[in-house]
Amino acid sequence: MPFAVYVLGLAVFAQGTSEFMLSGLVSAIAADLDVSLSAAGLLTSAFAVGMVLGAPLMALFSRTWLRRRALLLFLAVFIAVHIVGALTPGYGVLLAARFVGALANAGFWAVALAAAVSMVPDGLRGRATAVVVGGVTIACVVGVPAGAVLGERWGWRAAFWAVAVVSLPALWAITRSVPGGVPGDRGRDRDRGRGGGTAPVADARGTASAGQGHETAPAPARTPAPIPVRDELRLLLAAPHLLPTLLTMALVQGATFCAFSYLEPLLTRTTGLTITWVPLALALFGAGAFLGVGAAGRYAERRPTAFIAYGMAALALGWSALALTAGRPVAALALIPLLGMLAFGTGTALITRVLGLAGRSSTLAGAFGTSAFNLGAAVGPWAGGLALEAGGGYRSPVWVSAALMALALLTEGARRLRRVRSRERASGSTAG
Repeated sequence: MPFAVYVLGLAVFAQGTSEFMLSGLVSAIAADLDVSLSAAGLLTSAFAVGMVLGAPLMALFSRTWLRRRALLLFLAVFIAVHIVGALTPGYGVLLAARFVGALANAGFWAVALAAAVSMVPDGLRGRATAVVVGGVTIACVVGVPAGAVLGERWGWRAAFWAVAVVSLPALWAITRSVPGGVPGDRGRDRDRGRGGGTAPVADARGTASAGQGHETAPAPARTPAPIPVRDELRLLLAAPHLLPTLLTMALVQGATFCAFSYLEPLLTRTTGLTITWVPLALALFGAGAFLGVGAAGRYAERRPTAFIAYGMAALALGWSALALTAGRPVAALALIPLLGMLAFGTGTALITRVLGLAGRSSTLAGAFGTSAFNLGAAVGPWAGGLALEAGGGYRSPVWVSAALMALALLTEGARRLRRVRSRERASGSTAG
């Protein structure tokens, strides 16, 4: 695996920490800014909405840029808005900072996913995706619990400062290792991503030189021009089963974020744990997520349909079990890592499916996948907040997660039924 792919995972780690860390800080933010718990939860939704809107827009905006330039710009903006968020005294500015930071994060994700798969052979596409998404899971293991500890000891603003500081090394690493190609330059990115030495440089006669030796070599291939936007959109939307997969992704992530955003009040006010247990619980969820992403990278491409179907069914049962046993500390702490593993393993397999269905439209596919991922991240906390405001209690967001998973199973079942029927029609027409 090229080192540059791991660098992208490092940057995603910092961004994933920001995206998820509010799950351990909602009560502190609500108290400090004098807003309700559901309003503090909307800060996660605002970030997700920015990701939904920003992924396709930023991908289109930067599609003709050198990939390295786009990644550096998006990451620099991300750092800047976290400094603003750490300094702001008001909820409105913090809400806007979360939205703008999400736009930058969305652009980074869209370019990073396309860059990662372009630097590896097709057989390693799932692993490359898992490495990038794995940055989020490491954020859940390390970054999010660390943010909760910082928030407990020095206030929630310290967590924002920490994200900005941790992002700085990623800026340097991207300049040193990520190829500067544009979408469509798959072969060249793959070669440069391996760091395989000095490339020959051709002169006007087609003579290449490397180091002190000279040998005749063909002129380097011209970098393919990016696919026109209209053609790329047509290819993407014409891909069979893509839109149902995106809808399933949104529902799965909605279930994950709905329960995860309100995990801290569930554990402290229903399970009966003290606030010091929250970082451990978040770390357990992240550890499970890390294992789930690794499993998806290794096994999802062998039997992707079964991997996704079993994962979603287990999630529906798992969220229901957490809602029923939330009052028992041992049961709750045992279920949390299992649910993290199932949620991120299934989500990674769905992202890999999206990139595979899209074919040549890899940049916009990454953007659409990011949008679907974060549409769920926007709807989930919002739906959980509605359940809380309606007086459903702190278990109610978990029940909403179980309901969203039931809908995801229905959409996946409908997709598979349409696929079977289309195959039957195709075989019937061939036989006729």
